[in-house]
Amino acid sequence: MVKSEMKESLAEKTRIYIDAHPSVKDCVAKGLINYSSLARMIMKDIDVDNEEAVMIACRRYASKLSVTTDHELNILRVLKDSRLEMRTKTCIVTAKNDWSVLHKMDNLFKDLWNENSIMQCVQSASAVTIIADRMLKDRITDTVGRFNIIKIRENLVEIAVKSPEKIVDTSGVIAYLITNLSDAGINIEETVSCHTDTIFIVDESDMITAYSVLTKCIQSAEATVRD
Repeated sequence: MVKSEMKESLAEKTRIYIDAHPSVKDCVAKGLINYSSLARMIMKDIDVDNEEAVMIACRRYASKLSVTTDHELNILRVLKDSRLEMRTKTCIVTAKNDWSVLHKMDNLFKDLWNENSIMQCVQSASAVTIIADRMLKDRITDTVGRFNIIKIRENLVEIAVKSPEKIVDTSGVIAYLITNLSDAGINIEETVSCHTDTIFIVDESDMITAYSVLTKCIQSAEATVRD
């Protein structure tokens, strides 16, 4: 391998490393980082020994990041106009992904629509996840068939971040919120995105902390963005 190829390879490894660590990438983009310390950390993690080359790669990537669109500002613009809604006494029923389950759920959806009851249903390759009021748990399990049930989770809270239409074209909003919840030690049982609503399901024991974290995200956006 020629010298230029080695440098190119090291620069690419450095970029990949920074991209894989969002908090580091954000600091690099804003020029809030000690490049010597960052280079030593990268060298240790990717097992290389050329500190000068890694530092040069970091600085070059930083110059590219600094001229890109400020995604965080776009995210804060969305959150500034967002609001929260919370619904307690929520349960999650996970069932087998089977055509008979979906067929049975069809009739239940029609009944709940007439009753103005709310229920979300998410289908994956292996299962069907049903998020609903706890009062509907027995009705759902009886409809689906208890032999089709994989797991039932209760004592949950649904927190919905209701955002303006521009969230649809703004990348990173959900990741931003999840990162803040994760940093606070919140385990997200489920998350669902439906048009302009981002819904987080958390345990009742995490309700106050999760709501507080999301509130601070919105308040921070309101204080930061001056349109």
